[in-house]
Amino acid sequence: MKQTVVLYPGGGVGHVVPMLELAKVFVKHGHDVTMVLLEPPFKSSDSGALAVERLVASNPSVSFHVLPPLPAPDFASFGKHPFLLVIQLLRQYNERLESFLLSIPRQRLHSLVIDMFCVDAIDVCAKLGVPVYTFFASGVSVLSVLTQLPPFLAGRETGLKELGDTPLDFLGVSPMPASHLVKELLEHPEDELCKAMVNRWERNTETMGVLVNSFESLESRAAQALRDNPLCVPGKVLPPIYCVGPLVGGGAEEAAERHECLVWLDAQPEHSVVFLCFGSKGVFSAEQLKEIAVGLENSRQRFMWVVRTPPTTTEGLKKYFEQRAAPDLDALFPDGFVERTKDRGFIVTTWAPQVDVLRHRATGAFVTHCGWNSALEGITAGVPMLCWPQYAEQKMNKVFMTAEMGVGVELDGYNSDFVKAEELEAKVRLVMESEEGKQLRARSAARKKEAEAALEEGGSSHAAFVQFLSDVENLVQN
Repeated sequence: MKQTVVLYPGGGVGHVVPMLELAKVFVKHGHDVTMVLLEPPFKSSDSGALAVERLVASNPSVSFHVLPPLPAPDFASFGKHPFLLVIQLLRQYNERLESFLLSIPRQRLHSLVIDMFCVDAIDVCAKLGVPVYTFFASGVSVLSVLTQLPPFLAGRETGLKELGDTPLDFLGVSPMPASHLVKELLEHPEDELCKAMVNRWERNTETMGVLVNSFESLESRAAQALRDNPLCVPGKVLPPIYCVGPLVGGGAEEAAERHECLVWLDAQPEHSVVFLCFGSKGVFSAEQLKEIAVGLENSRQRFMWVVRTPPTTTEGLKKYFEQRAAPDLDALFPDGFVERTKDRGFIVTTWAPQVDVLRHRATGAFVTHCGWNSALEGITAGVPMLCWPQYAEQKMNKVFMTAEMGVGVELDGYNSDFVKAEELEAKVRLVMESEEGKQLRARSAARKKEAEAALEEGGSSHAAFVQFLSDVENLVQN
């Protein structure tokens, strides 16, 4: 009888997608998998039933269950930070999650694997006696820093914001400028938002183990630090850490009709195109978009650029779900830009198949916001990256990608929220034309080979997953 693994990614495409890749690994090892999804509080063309239908259609080996929706609150009346509202919603879903888990015969229920933000589900598993594990969708280095941060903050009378760019020392990673930590953690330690975020990170390592979307050779120092009990967090024994990545989708090349941007890439020389894409929430001001356009034009390099409409004034949780209209390129770009660059540039105004673009032979560099999914997609494609972090843990990722992994260079200005055209032009030329760029490309190619080796049978990530399955079995038997 096959056992069922339940995956609980919470919300947000950046969390659902890598956990879906984890689901495929479970299926490959002979388990049934059910992914539990939530209805977002606001409807849009990319949410709810339509999103579930797309996932089901493309992943017939995985079952999906949408928890009954909670009554829609009046978010305008709260005045709370969106993150606090998300936590509140996840906590309220515990009862519905418990009911679903009880619907699965206990002898068939293998374990619950939760997203890094769904830690309130630990209480449900403790009540039901179900093994529970964390899936950390970011890297091991970020996990190491965030795990060591709560005791670092304990007893502080001021927020880390006051430290500015002062480097902070954590085991297993390069010195981290205080300003590069997740923004909410820079507030006063007694601030409600900071306390809520710290609680998430503390509870991430209160499960029976942590599966991480990375591979051992990419972040070996950080992984070892987390295994160095009790030195990493004094007074606390951390659970096992399993590096099971890189968990990256296979792309959409098998689609009946190829995206027009891939057809355009087919006509470009090898390693000649700079690809710019900044994630599902990555948007810039109209002024910054013009600056990017000038930098690209002056670089004289071929480029493919995914452009999104500048943000509106929508506030609160709703802005994370709203759908923006397609951008008006003539209004956003310098006069004549599209016409002057039409022979060497391609603008995408909706969605682009990022994995396929990165793996295309014509792609030579990737300007990225340093979200971990995108970073891994760049690494597994062997494409050097220009790092332009914006929010969440992206500035931390930038430090690791440039100082530790050697797969990227930073764009000066990211920390002041404005990158000048001259800087973009210079760094694009550096990566595409210089000897330093050749060395960066060689390091990126080497990391790609390491990633492939980790996933092979007998590789580090394959072995880590087998060890995880063995540990769960031993836990249940004892």
